[in-house]
Amino acid sequence: MFEVDTAPSSQERSPIPVSEVDLALTAQIVVAWAGEAGEEARLGWWRSDLTSEYGGHDLFRRLLPGTWAWAVLQGAREAARRRDAELRRQDHDPDRIVSLYHLGSEMDERVEERLMDLKRRGLDPKAALPGLSAMSDPWNEAAFLDWVAGHGSVPVTAAPIGRWLKGEIPVGLDRQVRRLVAGLAPLSASYPLPHFRRVP
Repeated sequence: MFEVDTAPSSQERSPIPVSEVDLALTAQIVVAWAGEAGEEARLGWWRSDLTSEYGGHDLFRRLLPGTWAWAVLQGAREAARRRDAELRRQDHDPDRIVSLYHLGSEMDERVEERLMDLKRRGLDPKAALPGLSAMSDPWNEAAFLDWVAGHGSVPVTAAPIGRWLKGEIPVGLDRQVRRLVAGLAPLSASYPLPHFRRVP
């Protein structure tokens, strides 16, 4: 299934399969969930506790009864995106960095649009994005590592801001996302920022 743009645009957008956008959104949400700290200690890569029962669930159920399930995932994703951006800003040329939360302006826009569309439809997140079943309850680090390993393996080199994925940036959003997720292994005490670097 391919994305169809009906809104007029001054620039033609290339078609991207919805399945690839969903893969990117799912990966962003699962990593954001796994990286949270708080009531149910997970990886603690960012200081948020939105996806736990007595953290964000309790608050957002009262504030947003119709969309609370998406709101907690959106909030966790935003916490992860901000940490990702903070690390990228430490690079001498952060605009050249491609990471799970910075796939390029067009891709980022499409992933955001997809999230908003699913949220507006009022679908259950795990029904809309079956890959979210990777978010185990209770937290299971081994299961998360299995999920990461399911995306393949990738050679990395240490860089000042995180893990630089060796080789050229793959063609295709799905291949980029799979390699970026694979770059999370092995787990570390802080977010390892797997990333590619665009050639100028």
